[in-house]
Amino acid sequence: MNETAQVSPLVKARGIDKVFKRGSEVIHVLGGLDLEIPEGEFLALMGPSGSGKSTLLNLIGGLDRPSEGSLEVAGQRIDKMSDRKLAAWRARHVGLVFQFYNLMPVLNAQKNVELPLLLTHLSRAKRKQHAATALDIVGLGHRKSHYPRQMSGGEQQRTGIARAIVTDPTLLLCDEPTGDLDRKSSDEILEILQTLNRDQGKTIVMVTHDHHAAACASRTLYLNKGQLSTEAEE
Repeated sequence: MNETAQVSPLVKARGIDKVFKRGSEVIHVLGGLDLEIPEGEFLALMGPSGSGKSTLLNLIGGLDRPSEGSLEVAGQRIDKMSDRKLAAWRARHVGLVFQFYNLMPVLNAQKNVELPLLLTHLSRAKRKQHAATALDIVGLGHRKSHYPRQMSGGEQQRTGIARAIVTDPTLLLCDEPTGDLDRKSSDEILEILQTLNRDQGKTIVMVTHDHHAAACASRTLYLNKGQLSTEAEE
């Protein structure tokens, strides 16, 4: 009788504490948190403002380090990496999507999407080709020469997603990706994220306050008082 081999989760966090110090005040944001994220999952993180959702996202993406605990992504202990190694790991494995797009206003869509590729050894022609492909995926191939000021909020966010996926990252981390958009534009962004998850197998972690957005994910967890649960607290 053959037994199915147990697959390790893509993200495995154990006993994660995160403490911030503000003068003499010590603020405990996360306390003994455990989390596993399977490869290919679309996970929504919800919770009240200040609950630590973005902090947890930053830890998973190697933008910050836990005060205590272990954090493993794709079999690598990123909490133990040197700053230099962590920066290289992040550039290769993490795509970031922000609420307010964070596009460079002096660069057109093509050049904005190319930015993460400047850290690679790709030739100029290859960078251009990869950026064009990413823009096509989000439906903006025809807008590659336009600047952020010439695009709607939804188009700017789609450009942001193209920039996030241009390196073919292991993880796509989205911090309130629809928070600054109207419902129509939000739905377009969510559809793109679902397509990336379903058709390209991208593992996505999305922080959101929007229950409509969270419903598009395959699983929703709620963060409150430093802990995760499957139900929101009353």
